[in-house]
Amino acid sequence: MAKTMNAAAIRGDWAGRVIDGRFPLLQWLGGSTAGAVFLTELSEGSQKAVIKLIPADAEDAESRIAASEAAMALSHPNLTQVYAHGRCEIDSVQQLYVVTEFADEVLAEILKERPLSLREAREMLAPAVDALSYLHSKGFVHSRLKPSNIMAAGDRLKLSTDGLSLPGAIGRPFPERTVYDAPEVAHGPFGPAADVWSLGATLVEVLTQRPPVWGGAANTEPVVPETVPQPFAAVARECLRTDPARRCTLEEIRTRLEPGAALQRPAGKAGKTAHAKGRLAALFAALAILLAGIGILNVFFHRAQPPSPATEEQNVPAANPAPAPAPNPTAAATPAPTQRRAVENPASSGAARKGTTVREVQPDVPASALRTIVGKITVTIRLAVDENGNVTDAAFESAGPSRYFANEALDAARQWKFKPAQVNGRAVPSAWLLHFQFTQSGIDVTPTETAP
Repeated sequence: MAKTMNAAAIRGDWAGRVIDGRFPLLQWLGGSTAGAVFLTELSEGSQKAVIKLIPADAEDAESRIAASEAAMALSHPNLTQVYAHGRCEIDSVQQLYVVTEFADEVLAEILKERPLSLREAREMLAPAVDALSYLHSKGFVHSRLKPSNIMAAGDRLKLSTDGLSLPGAIGRPFPERTVYDAPEVAHGPFGPAADVWSLGATLVEVLTQRPPVWGGAANTEPVVPETVPQPFAAVARECLRTDPARRCTLEEIRTRLEPGAALQRPAGKAGKTAHAKGRLAALFAALAILLAGIGILNVFFHRAQPPSPATEEQNVPAANPAPAPAPNPTAAATPAPTQRRAVENPASSGAARKGTTVREVQPDVPASALRTIVGKITVTIRLAVDENGNVTDAAFESAGPSRYFANEALDAARQWKFKPAQVNGRAVPSAWLLHFQFTQSGIDVTPTETAP
């Protein structure tokens, strides 16, 4: 008879063992009587990985291993990679194991410290929907979607892939059910709509730090708190329908998350056409704004530089134009950049005085978020500043590994104010780099003017 595995024994006794002669159990990361998770490495001193141990006599052990084997053939940027799987024995306890990609952060750990911002929630949902759509197209149901199975590896959000199911699979044992499990999981086969339910429950938790309240009755639906803003509240409610046929689809979730999208379901082909036109209109509007910004910037530079005599003479018609000299092939083949540089670089015609900062805005990051940092996170923002000292454009020079801290730095940078640079006594546009450094102890910002 197989021994019963308990988490305390795993944590105290199994660290240091080597699984299948090649995967050392370096550090216990968590687990329960249903399984255990350890840090391991793919080869000595090379790449970190995670190894999950499952009791061989667990009710769903074989199906999980079969799913992991199938997952090895999957390839999507928002799914963790499965490297290996097999069987082993530790202290006479038969185990199945799965080795998967190591994640830098787990969403469940972040939610212990703070909820996600609305922007972070949107950025979490988009890749999650893409990954689930891919899985469904390959004939799989994730079946275990919740914050503990949503991770960040490098700069990408990833869903775990060690517990996939096939459509029509029978639900897990009832005592293990949680609010993340759709009602149909308790009593029979389930399909892709079960992942939509799980996504809705996860969405509520990431915004409130608590999963939705649900009594489990088939005739009642989970409560989405009034504090959840739109469009997320509507998406969550549509996901959490007890009848799978009434739940929204992944494509509808994707549509509703787009800026300006309506909350009702798309109305067939006409709705899709209107949506496509809306996206094109938004694209043209953005392009127009960009071109206008370029035009304004050129005006600033032209104002900063008095017209050169050569330019003025070109605009005055000659009373008795002389015959044009014969063209010089060498001169025609060689552009004359001097006059162009004089217009594009105001500093070339006189002494320039550097600008200075007038208002420096720090990113609004809570201390609890800073405590999640290991080492330091560096973000560099590139700014365009007009002749009045106002920021006209802000973009990433280097976003760093965390989208959350990068976006907070970008929001803060847009609010900076400067005393403008001067050339020949006139205020001119300038360019700056803001170097943000986030650590557990605080935030440092170093501004550097790069032009004129």
